[in-house]
Amino acid sequence: MKFFIDTANIDEIREASDMGVIDGVTTNPSLISKEDGKFEDIIRQICEIVDGPISAEVIATDAAGMIDEARKLSQIHKNVVVKIPCIREGLKATKALSSDGIGVNMTLVFSPSQALLAAKAGAMFASPFVGRLDDISHYGMELVQQIVSIYNNYSFETEVLVASIRNPLHLVDAAQMGADVATMPFKVIDQIVRHPLTDIGLKKFLADWEKVKARS
Repeated sequence: MKFFIDTANIDEIREASDMGVIDGVTTNPSLISKEDGKFEDIIRQICEIVDGPISAEVIATDAAGMIDEARKLSQIHKNVVVKIPCIREGLKATKALSSDGIGVNMTLVFSPSQALLAAKAGAMFASPFVGRLDDISHYGMELVQQIVSIYNNYSFETEVLVASIRNPLHLVDAAQMGADVATMPFKVIDQIVRHPLTDIGLKKFLADWEKVKARS
């Protein structure tokens, strides 16, 4: 399974990259708005830190506008993958862009049928938003299981990118279901690293080592 970090914060991206567990980055307009600097400059800087797919989202809602934006974004760096919403115009744009060799991350996927359309249109990634489904009392991970099953049935090359991950359990469920990618904020990555028994064990080892040093 590939790990992406869902942020536009350079410090968080650099810290996660230094841990050696990050394969890519996802951003969106909301995340970009929290950071200082021009959009293109932020994306370019991220690409210099992480050598993997870097998702940058279009703003246009018509196919022609999406295609135009996507082509400009793809020129920022070879690793840029264009995020396009799963709407009718988005599918048109995805078909055209994928035919031109531009990777598309189809975002805001909330049903297995939408994911099926994304794969048919040639998307590189389909991003089901599990946390947002949980927010409206729907079991988000059920959607991931459905998509993984459908893609396996037909050997689609589109990868299942689990997004809107809110906690470590989302990640574990996604991994058990066979999702290709999980993207998560830095705080979730930090939660995954930590375990109280690890902290207790380390504290005891260090205390015992002080006893060993005292005998020297």
